[in-house]
Amino acid sequence: MTEDEFDAFYAAAFPRLTGQLAAFTGDREEAQDVVQEAFVRAWDRRGAFLADEAPEAWIRTVAMRLAVSRWRRARRWLELVRRTPPPESVPGPDPDHTALVAALRQLPTAQRRVIVLHHLCDLSVERIASETGAPVGTVKARLFRGRAALAKHLAVDEPDTPAAPVTPATPVPPAVPVAPSAPVTPVRKESGRV
Repeated sequence: MTEDEFDAFYAAAFPRLTGQLAAFTGDREEAQDVVQEAFVRAWDRRGAFLADEAPEAWIRTVAMRLAVSRWRRARRWLELVRRTPPPESVPGPDPDHTALVAALRQLPTAQRRVIVLHHLCDLSVERIASETGAPVGTVKARLFRGRAALAKHLAVDEPDTPAAPVTPATPVPPAVPVAPSAPVTPVRKESGRV
């Protein structure tokens, strides 16, 4: 079968086979997937196909076997999931993580990208520039502006609370007099200034 013959065969047989497999699987999208996969496999063998040897039957058989294999795989996965105990409850993200994600979402996309690439992916400024296609200076500016914006978004505003007056619980004793010490004499430097 030549490429042109195969193309004509595909155009004529695909809708018919998809309808047949949809009835078999009960899912039109699944039917399209397995029929397409069967045609891909047939493409590699198109030289061996002869128009009078019922290539449509071969493709239908392959598609049905693919569908059955997918069912078996899905059933095994479902059995595995049923046997696996449910995971223990996972704690939610901590408040710092949530605040960081919320602050990152408020940044412009370009700044957010360089912040994530630099601080979370540990990429150098030069590497970020090559990946994003931006000049190194632009990456540095975006990092600077992004950090400044993050600092504003993540700043913890502490409420202004007036300081309470300190009142001693016991009276303060009077200061103890200190004996005067000897007078300090200035040391002269070589320049002669004091």
